[in-house]
Amino acid sequence: MNPANETSPRADLRDYFAEERTFLAWVRTGLALMGFGFVVARFGLFLQQLDVFQRTQQLSSTGFSLWFGTALIAAGVIVNLASVQRHVRLVRQLDEGRLATPGSMVQIIAPAFFLAIVGIAMAVYLVFVRESAGIRVGANLGIWENMMAASTASAKGIVDKPSSHSVDQTVEKLKGILQAKGVTLFALVDHSGEAEKVGMKMRPTKLLIFGSPKAGTPLMLAAPSVAIDLPLKILVWEDEQGKAWISYNSPEYLKERHGLPQELLQNIAVVETLASKAGE
Repeated sequence: MNPANETSPRADLRDYFAEERTFLAWVRTGLALMGFGFVVARFGLFLQQLDVFQRTQQLSSTGFSLWFGTALIAAGVIVNLASVQRHVRLVRQLDEGRLATPGSMVQIIAPAFFLAIVGIAMAVYLVFVRESAGIRVGANLGIWENMMAASTASAKGIVDKPSSHSVDQTVEKLKGILQAKGVTLFALVDHSGEAEKVGMKMRPTKLLIFGSPKAGTPLMLAAPSVAIDLPLKILVWEDEQGKAWISYNSPEYLKERHGLPQELLQNIAVVETLASKAGE
């Protein structure tokens, strides 16, 4: 009998199981690379949103992380495709009874070497991003707190706007605007001044009460209950950091509260324009 014509025995079943475990390990490696790449790419989007919320003019912190993430996802795809090709080749060798060769060391070392390069590049990138993003977050923490406070107040019908001047300067500017527009200033209540008269300390807080019968009367005819919120009011006050703020009732809030018709909303919406001009 010619040994060359004999069919080579198939490999042991344990060899197939071992190769299957190796194949699944490579698949997990490819999936991990793709998942990590997605996280890295999303990190760039996070920095972009951070810049948008902080109203920065240049969105330059997203490019490299997007490229890193894309490269990792591509590497994961390549690893999975290579693992399929390797698995098919080795199974065929086992079926033929030949000694299965795992391939060159380059195929095994290449993913680790690639990850090392990407890791070093990302570490360098994050060092530079830390100063451009992390420090900005710390510097703008006070602004974020004020924005959150303003948002909470708006939900209660109160709008808070920052002023570029002190309380007294803002009040004087607002008085000048009212006079120029022919709006009557009915009263100026100095809450902090009254507190000082009774020996109590209070940060500068002043309330201006103003309006026009021509604008207010149609509102009260349409919804008599609105008289409780008229004349219009603007509060100018100082927070604990010495920052002056301008607060007023939201026109939309007054509309919903008293059921005012939409066409009369402009009669009270003027308060928004007055507050904005006073704070400039």
